[in-house]
This record gives sequence, C-alpha cells and structure tokens, in this order.
Amino acid sequence: MPNNRRLIILLCISAILLLIPLVAMQFTDEVQWDAMDFAFMGALLLGFVLALEFTLRRIRREHRPWIIIIAVVLLLLIWAEMAVGLFGTPLAGS
Repeated sequence: MPNNRRLIILLCISAILLLIPLVAMQFTDEVQWDAMDFAFMGALLLGFVLALEFTLRRIRREHRPWIIIIAVVLLLLIWAEMAVGLFGTPLAGS
C-alpha cells in the first residue's frame, strides 16, 4: 500500500504543476497554452512519474540514482525543447 501512496502523491504533484500555467493564463497574456499544450505536458509528466515509480519499484538500489538522473535530464531537455526550441527541432513548433 505505501508504494501506491507514493504513486498517488507523485501524480498529484504532476497535476499541481499543470495548474501553474492554467492559473498564470488568468492573470497574464504572456502564457498562452491550448489544450494540446496541456495534453502534451500532462503526457510528459505522466511518463516521467511512471518511469520514476517503475525505477523505485523494480530497479536495484545501486542503479536507481543513475536512472533517475537520466530521467530528470530527459524530462528537462524535452521540456526546454518544447518551450523555447533549444535544439531547433520541428517539435518546438517554430
């Protein structure tokens, strides 16, 4: 049961992170997300949370830090590419 509790907490944190741009859109015109932006970021966060949970449940303790670091770096690189086109790929939409 504690492992399911950890998953629920991680999913709630992801939902709270998705609320940040939603609230910001109410106060400024600089944040302009549409449904696809929320869907993609939700999928990205869900994939990260599931990868993190899988790592914590199934991967041996000595390998966990490296896998978690790789997952965090991939999350940040994909997020940066989608946000500002860090690498100039077509994924950035620019």
